[in-house]
Amino acid sequence: MKESGAGLLVVAKRDRLARDTVAAAMIERLAARVGATVVTADGTANGDGPEAVLMRRLVDAFSEFEVAILRARTRAALAEKKAKGERVGDPPYGWRLADDGRHLEPNPEEREAVQLAAALRNEGLSYREVGERLVAAGHWPRKGGKWHTQTISRLVQRARELEADNAA
Repeated sequence: MKESGAGLLVVAKRDRLARDTVAAAMIERLAARVGATVVTADGTANGDGPEAVLMRRLVDAFSEFEVAILRARTRAALAEKKAKGERVGDPPYGWRLADDGRHLEPNPEEREAVQLAAALRNEGLSYREVGERLVAAGHWPRKGGKWHTQTISRLVQRARELEADNAA
């Protein structure tokens, strides 16, 4: 269904529209469907001529290529760190990085939250209710905000794993 009305979707630079050629094309087509045009503030590839269309496609392709290169470099750097025995990624909740920068050690405050989450779940509370109770008890996610049900699920699983390790 075509809606009436003309307008502009203005982006600072073409590579800010999307870093995926298909997504960029879809955005342009959806804008055209409602009578709008995508333009860049820097003026690159604005217009309807074949040369402008070609330039937009080239910029879109290079934007996607740039993302792929960054992803490959990041993977290689992380693999190199891992091969050297260095820690990559954040420690699981309940653990912290030891002073040597390589090993994990228990984080007592977070371990308390993990144990409380498991106990509350064992009492039959939903994951949402467990998250609310954790916050009420002063236990927050590392990055603040609210507890997500998937995170609570992982905490409960981690608590079970800790219990199994202690029993062994």
